[in-house]
Amino acid sequence: MSKGKVELPFHPKVLSNLKEAILYVHEKGSIIEGNSPAFSLLGITETSSISIYDYLDFKSLKETGNSHLLVEPANKPNTLIEVRCIQVNRTLYCLLMNDITIKGKSEEVKTYINCLIDPSVEGMVMYDGEKIIDCDETFAHIFGFSLQEINTMKYTELLDRDSAHKLINEIQQYPGKPYQLTGRRKDGLPVYLEVIEHPYNNKGNIIRVSIVRDITKQVENAKMIEYMAYFDDLTDLPNRNFFIKMLDDAIVNARKNEELLAVYYLDLDYLKEINETLGYAFGDKLLKECGTKLKTFLQTDTFIARMSGDEFLILKYGIPAKANAVELAESLITAFEKPVQIDDYEIYTSISIGISVFPDNGLKTRDLIKQANSAMYVIKEKHRNNYKLFESSISENFKSMLTMESELRKALSKDQFEVHYQPQKNLKTGKIIGMEALLRWNHPEKGYIPPLDFISLAEKTGLIIEIGDWVIKEACIQNKTWQDNGYTPAVVSVNLSAKQFHQKSLVEKITSILEETGLAPEYLELELTESMAMTNEDYILATMQRLRQLGVWVSIDDFGTGYSSLKYLSLFPVTKLKIDKMFMDGTQKQNRAIVKSIIHMSHSLNMKVIAEGVETIEQLTFLEEEKCDEMQGFFLSKPLPPEQFSKLFATSN
Repeated sequence: MSKGKVELPFHPKVLSNLKEAILYVHEKGSIIEGNSPAFSLLGITETSSISIYDYLDFKSLKETGNSHLLVEPANKPNTLIEVRCIQVNRTLYCLLMNDITIKGKSEEVKTYINCLIDPSVEGMVMYDGEKIIDCDETFAHIFGFSLQEINTMKYTELLDRDSAHKLINEIQQYPGKPYQLTGRRKDGLPVYLEVIEHPYNNKGNIIRVSIVRDITKQVENAKMIEYMAYFDDLTDLPNRNFFIKMLDDAIVNARKNEELLAVYYLDLDYLKEINETLGYAFGDKLLKECGTKLKTFLQTDTFIARMSGDEFLILKYGIPAKANAVELAESLITAFEKPVQIDDYEIYTSISIGISVFPDNGLKTRDLIKQANSAMYVIKEKHRNNYKLFESSISENFKSMLTMESELRKALSKDQFEVHYQPQKNLKTGKIIGMEALLRWNHPEKGYIPPLDFISLAEKTGLIIEIGDWVIKEACIQNKTWQDNGYTPAVVSVNLSAKQFHQKSLVEKITSILEETGLAPEYLELELTESMAMTNEDYILATMQRLRQLGVWVSIDDFGTGYSSLKYLSLFPVTKLKIDKMFMDGTQKQNRAIVKSIIHMSHSLNMKVIAEGVETIEQLTFLEEEKCDEMQGFFLSKPLPPEQFSKLFATSN
């Protein structure tokens, strides 16, 4: 190469020992000097042309200043290199070059776009518009194609229609964060993907690199858990958990839109006698047929679920008036009067129905279900094959609520609240490693009032903020006292309500409480409900991250009762999942499968898992066999006041 009389920043010997590909070029295009990596990258030999224009669009490079560009060398079609052009002086330019082809370079590209990912399970693809330019073997393997096959395809050909639309219209517009897509393998099977991409500007043409993770197993596992948690496997109808979720949401919307809702509690008459006469297998077939019959009533404004045994629930949205609620009940009774053919038997069935209406008969999910259930039992005892609307005096209930609110406001100022502690045991060591702080109201006249009777009212009135702050501070004071008295340091967990968590000053409050009480942050854990954690994701994530940066632990309470996204579980800095106590009910056979799945999923996400509501040795043995990390429940101890907990703490550890 011709150096001329140009003075270079590096001595040629230094330049020749650099691993980076570097060329020095005169402003008119003459290659002044370079090193072996640069010559090799561009395919330059001693006998070849010494003008950079024979290899690169030098004019465009000079115009871009110090920007990184992806360019295609003139003598190497279908190859992309990254070039940065730096003007050294008036006539001399330095070209810094890098080979970014995917083969052998995946780690460099991943580092370049700041993605800390696992190359053993994640693939990479480079594409222009929709056309695949290059990909690695992992990406091709995810879709079941060979490298030769996939490099002739469009990226969108590998995705379903919705995902292809999402790729072009959403991901390409807002890159840099994870998206979930659905693809199709060569064999036609679906494949679920998590995609992060980063664009490169190549002379105004956008070249994109996508990091693709195969999350098919996680998604299918989540779907299985969701089905088991929210559907009845006998009738294939939604179950009680799903119904409660739907009714919760319906009440929110009905309150907002000032609409009426009707809840129907159905009981199949004489199933007990049929089971005893023809057997439980026959009874299951009858229940299945009844489920099929109920499905014929499904409409956009009607939701149907199986409660348990021979009981079903129906939710009817937007009824015009309370009197209209009986119309569906009459149609159901007529339909069930028609016989059902099972094996060689023609079975005549009938149903008893209780009806409650929102807001007349209740403002909460449990109240509406309870009132409908009460009405059903009244009609079942008297007539059967009939329906009854719930009748109650709501003014009396309202008066009771006002009295409760007044007493609740006095309770905090008059020190009527207490914090009791339920121990949490490590199933591997058998030691108490933590405790859950639980609020108790010791009323001077009524004695202990259950939290279920006043927590929702506290949330409605906003008192939950003040009460919640008091509980956190009291729990921190008590935990620090135990540590100062020589007890083994343990983590105290405190439940947060939605209103508490959405305070803008929450992290500052926690910081202040920890500083005031002297408790180290690693000995405090804050519990969020699953449904709370999966709403307003950006704010939730930011708050969780700030709490974790502070050193406070964050866990998900009542896991399995809401809708969880694996994407959010993997993004959120959650350290522990708590299995809801309803899944510890051994009478429901699918509960064990759900618990197993949650434990295995938690461990796969590097989270600990704790089971609450453990009451029997059988439940404990099952959890130990499934490698559950921790437990709490009446089998170990009920929630105890501090002085009683101190004795248990000292004895156990």
